Amino acid sequence: MAENYIYAVARIRSRELSLLNESVISQLTACPGEEECLRILSEKGWGDSGMSGEAMLRSEQKKTWALIRELVPDRMDLFDVFRLPNDYHNLKAAIKESVIDGEHPGIFVEDGTVSARLLNEAMEQSDYDLLPENLRELAREAKETLLTTRDGQLCDIIIDRAALEAIREAGAKTKEKLLEDYGELICATGDIKIAVRCARTGKSRQFIARALAPCSTIDTGSLTDAAAVGFDAICAYLDHTIYSDAVEELKKSLAAFERWCDNRMIRTIKPEIHNPFGIGPLAAYILARDNEIKTVRIILAAKRNDLPEEMLRERVREMYV
Repeated sequence: MAENYIYAVARIRSRELSLLNESVISQLTACPGEEECLRILSEKGWGDSGMSGEAMLRSEQKKTWALIRELVPDRMDLFDVFRLPNDYHNLKAAIKESVIDGEHPGIFVEDGTVSARLLNEAMEQSDYDLLPENLRELAREAKETLLTTRDGQLCDIIIDRAALEAIREAGAKTKEKLLEDYGELICATGDIKIAVRCARTGKSRQFIARALAPCSTIDTGSLTDAAAVGFDAICAYLDHTIYSDAVEELKKSLAAFERWCDNRMIRTIKPEIHNPFGIGPLAAYILARDNEIKTVRIILAAKRNDLPEEMLRERVREMYV
C-alpha cells in the first residue's frame, strides 16, 4: 500500500509500551485468585476501579477500536477483516432472538461493521432490505432455515461458513500481506475446527461439504472426505499440508489447537514491531491487543473456577512484546 502512516505508527509505538509482556502474564498466572489479577491489571491501566473482570475486558476492547478510529478515521475498511466476525455473531444472535420468546441481554457484541441494533431490527421484522446487500440473502436463508427445520446447528453453519468466506475475502481485498495471511489463516483453521467437530459427531459428507468454506491452503474436498471417515483421517490429511505442525496440538484438544493458531499469528506479526511505515503495525497492534485480552479472559476464568496453575499455563498465549 502506498500510504505511509508515519504519525499513526508513531502513536502505536507509544501504545505498544503498555502491552502486557510474558512477565506480566506469568505474574497473573501465579496469582492466588481473580481479585489479585484485577488489581494488577488495574495498576497497568486496565479498566476503572471496581470493575468486574468482564467489564474490564469490554472496556479494553473499546479502547483499542477508539484508538484505531482516531488514527485512521477514513480507512476503517482496512480492518474489516477483524470486525466482520462480530457482524456474523450478531446476525446469529438476532435471528435466534427473533424466534425465541423473551429477551436475552448481553448477546450482542460491539465494533462490527454493521450496527447490532440494525441487525436485530431487521431480523425482528424479517425486513432483509434493511441490511447491507452482502448480508441480505444470507440472513434470509439462515432465518428461513431455522424456522422451517428448527435446526439451530444448521442455521449456525450457514452463517459460520459465510463468515469465514467474508473474512478471507476482506483480507485479500486489502492487498496487505499481513491481512491476507490473517484472513487465510482464520478461514483454514476455522475449516479444520468444523471438520473435527463434524467427524466427532458423525455428520454426513453432505453436511460437512456445506459447512466448509473454500480457501487456498486447504483442499476442502480432501478435508471433507477425511472428516467423513473420522478424526484420524483428518490428521493424516493435515500431515501433508502447511498445518502439519498443528496436528499434535489437535490430537490434544481443540483448545490446544486454538492456542497454536493464536501463537502462530503472533509469531507472524512480530516483525511489524520494527516496521516504521504502512498499515501493518496498526493491524499488528489490533491483533496483539485481541491476543492479550483473550489471554487475560482465560486467566480470569481459570482463577474464578480454581483451575490449577499448571493447567492454566498450558492455555495462555504467547505475547507480542
